[in-house]
Amino acid sequence: MKSNTLLSLLSDRAVHSGESLAKTLGVSRTAVWKQLRKIMDEGVEIKTIRGQGYQLVTPVDLLDRGQVLAGLPGELLSGISLEVLPEVGSTNAEVAQRLSGAGGAIPVVIADCQTAGRGRRGRNWASPKGQNLYLSMGLTLQGGFAALEGLSLVLGVAVARALEAMGAEGVGLKWPNDLFADGRKFAGILVEIQGELQEGVVQVIAGIGINVHMTRAEEVDQPWISLAERWPDIAWARNTLAANVIREILGTVDTFERQGFAAFRSAWQERDIFCGQELVSRGGEVAGTGAGIDDGGNYLLKTDAGVVPVRAGDISLRVQP
Repeated sequence: MKSNTLLSLLSDRAVHSGESLAKTLGVSRTAVWKQLRKIMDEGVEIKTIRGQGYQLVTPVDLLDRGQVLAGLPGELLSGISLEVLPEVGSTNAEVAQRLSGAGGAIPVVIADCQTAGRGRRGRNWASPKGQNLYLSMGLTLQGGFAALEGLSLVLGVAVARALEAMGAEGVGLKWPNDLFADGRKFAGILVEIQGELQEGVVQVIAGIGINVHMTRAEEVDQPWISLAERWPDIAWARNTLAANVIREILGTVDTFERQGFAAFRSAWQERDIFCGQELVSRGGEVAGTGAGIDDGGNYLLKTDAGVVPVRAGDISLRVQP
């Protein structure tokens, strides 16, 4: 018996007897109780009403493959291979395993939780169960490694647009691959090159992590926020969010392949949280005023010696104290 199956029965927030749940699931009442205890140990609040049964108290936002697919336009369905999994080590690693067997379709993996989620520079990515969106896609681009210039920034624009289409205002982008709101991070993007360059074609895995409902994350060592906290008036549903992100990324990458990064430079700079701020590069090598990005996606600092580009992958920027 899977916990999501039991949760889906309780998701109407009505009172369900142990007997009715056992009958529906085809298991014993003892098995139902054990599964309920496991769910409650994971932080979901379920009320036990003596003589009546069980009632879900904590709102749940269950992932469902059918609902994600239903949110995509029909012309995209044949071009992707979507898997929604209860748990993986890393969605990027899962996509890497599926790339060779995708049969030309774009592998997309969404997980309810990750046990080994990764961020930029190998940092851990907090991935609690049932609260956020962990999504990875395997993308194939023409033009070799040069075609990847600015890709992580372009994906940031795509995710921002997907959120804005759902009503979010004030989405900011932090060079090179994070999304911010009110000075706090709520999403990150990890792009990894997969395999060898073959005849001008390069495969990459784009991983997107978005804090949706998360309220606690003791292991996170920087200011963070969730979509539900920043935009509480929007009914955030992970299935709808996933469909919007997939659709926006596919359309964005198509334009990116045809027109390059220049088509997205102004859209990125409109959301730049560093512009005009006094900044220092990671390690303190360069300090200056944030001046946006150049045609290659490098971040520009105005310094006493002139404008200095900070290249993606070399340095992280931090606002000066």
